[in-house]
Amino acid sequence: MESSIRNIKLAPEGQKKIDWAKESMDILNQILRKYKRQSPLENYRVSICLHLEAKTAYMALALSELGAEVTICGSNPLSTQDDVAAALVEKGITVHSWYGASMAEYKEHIKTVVDSKPHLIIDDGGDLVEEINSRKPELIENILGGSEETTTGIHRLESLEKENRLKFPMIAVNDAHSKYLFDNRYGTGQSVWDGIMRTTNQVVAGKTVVIVGYGWCGKGVAMRAKGLGARVIVCEVDAIKASEAWMDGFRVMKMEDAAARGDIFITVTGCCDVIRTEHFQKMKDGAILANAGHFDVEINKNDLEKCSLQMEKVRKNITQYTLPEDKNLYLLAEGRLVNLAAADGHPVEIMDMSFSLQTLSLIHLTNNSDLECGLHKVPDNIDQQVARLKLESLNLEIDQLTEEQKKYLNSSSG
Repeated sequence: MESSIRNIKLAPEGQKKIDWAKESMDILNQILRKYKRQSPLENYRVSICLHLEAKTAYMALALSELGAEVTICGSNPLSTQDDVAAALVEKGITVHSWYGASMAEYKEHIKTVVDSKPHLIIDDGGDLVEEINSRKPELIENILGGSEETTTGIHRLESLEKENRLKFPMIAVNDAHSKYLFDNRYGTGQSVWDGIMRTTNQVVAGKTVVIVGYGWCGKGVAMRAKGLGARVIVCEVDAIKASEAWMDGFRVMKMEDAAARGDIFITVTGCCDVIRTEHFQKMKDGAILANAGHFDVEINKNDLEKCSLQMEKVRKNITQYTLPEDKNLYLLAEGRLVNLAAADGHPVEIMDMSFSLQTLSLIHLTNNSDLECGLHKVPDNIDQQVARLKLESLNLEIDQLTEEQKKYLNSSSG
């Protein structure tokens, strides 16, 4: 199948980005060295829907080196890097994606990737699974399974499973300890602020930052905001998470009260309409709005447009909305994932862990073709393997239990 990308001539610059990422992806490099001779993915077609940038590209190339026939598209219209896409095509990977795709083009890319008739999939947000279920159910019988990268995707898969519509096994990579404790917290925490700061070129210290959602991603964003000198307010609907935010040293309040106080608002909930008309109307002039959830539904853009007298793109990835009384609100990256639409996503070393989990999960699926349909945990041995390889890459050693200690921990006596 022929690729559909913007410009193949951009490949040299994209290859430089991939080469840079490769140097810091020590775990994936170790996995590649261990499994390459075995070609565990030979004769398997792998379809991928992920944010198409350098780190993702290197994983796609690694899967190809392990024998897979790889087809890939971006999981967000603004996160595909055209030079990286071109570099992948030059290396023999089939790509259907470009930066700034319309929603119609974006959906067509997903359809085309599914049309490659995959045996295995890697999904980000559940779009491939949904496309297969709704449009190509005849492909299901040939699918061994797949893996899901995000919290949002896991929620969609859980819903499908409850409805008895998840017809092949999917591994919840997002829920592995080596993923969410690092990717969601440290990865999101750093990359969100990278996107906001490089886009606005404004200082964070001294500002009031309102973080909507205090899951693992919200925790990471809040932690980094505090480190940058911001005053942090957390908005939550979960009493336990709200209590945790309070004990972590942050102010906790309802969104309607936080709206008038914030200088920067960041949504990290996975839900829709968490910032809407009544909140926009209370915000101060100059407030910045950014989203770090998977879909662009957390900040209600329709409400924002209806509140506004005019809209204007004032800087790359910044849209100014002018409300009555000359109040301006600034939406970053069209309300899409600010860390990917306006930056390069999570740090390389973080994605090395996540993409190593993805790679090992696909190999696990090929060795366990009898897995039941539904959502599965990443096997503990894979989770631990990635953590051990991470420590090895850092030249760190940890203690081992003695035989006596093992006996003690496994006994009922005190």
